[in-house]
Amino acid sequence: MLPHSFPSEMSDQLKVFFILGGPGSGKGTNCARLVEDFGYTHFSAGDLLRAAAKEGTSDVANLIRELIRGGNIVPSEITVALLKQTIQEHPNPIGYVIDGFPRKFDQARMFEEDIAKAAGIIYYQCSEETMEKRLLGRAEGGEKRDDDNAEVIRKRFRVNVEECEPVVESYKKEGRCFVIDANRDKEEVYNDTKKVFVQLGEKPKK
Repeated sequence: MLPHSFPSEMSDQLKVFFILGGPGSGKGTNCARLVEDFGYTHFSAGDLLRAAAKEGTSDVANLIRELIRGGNIVPSEITVALLKQTIQEHPNPIGYVIDGFPRKFDQARMFEEDIAKAAGIIYYQCSEETMEKRLLGRAEGGEKRDDDNAEVIRKRFRVNVEECEPVVESYKKEGRCFVIDANRDKEEVYNDTKKVFVQLGEKPKK
């Protein structure tokens, strides 16, 4: 069950940006630089879920663990409740960048109704070939996760196309989604990302 909604005055004050893209498209890398340049707090929905699965022994923790290992999406109620609790525990008047979320329509609806409407959405468009190369390279470099193997990676790609891309298309129609070509050099990608945030009225710290 979801926690109670934020008070409306608190919800109005929250500034949240969604960072979307397939696995290995560079969401986390760019979020880390946005934190450094703008002062946001960064949450990865996937990292929060993995931590909950690792630390918990409850039925919910076990469910999260099995879903992640299989490359499947965790129920929206669990993800949104976890994000809500985490935001409440880490107040930041500058704002938040949340990567890997929302991955389904109902996640987006639950978050924007119960927590805050997204101030902007970034979508890193990246080929499956590039993403798979990056993910397998990450595994070889000692950063392997339970879901970093070729079979699960390809399933994650399918889930991303089936579940996540319709969300992106919806945000595009609303004029709230900014698409960035993430196949390029990471400096080019981040420079374009930073330009979007400045365009949205955000001010870098330096």
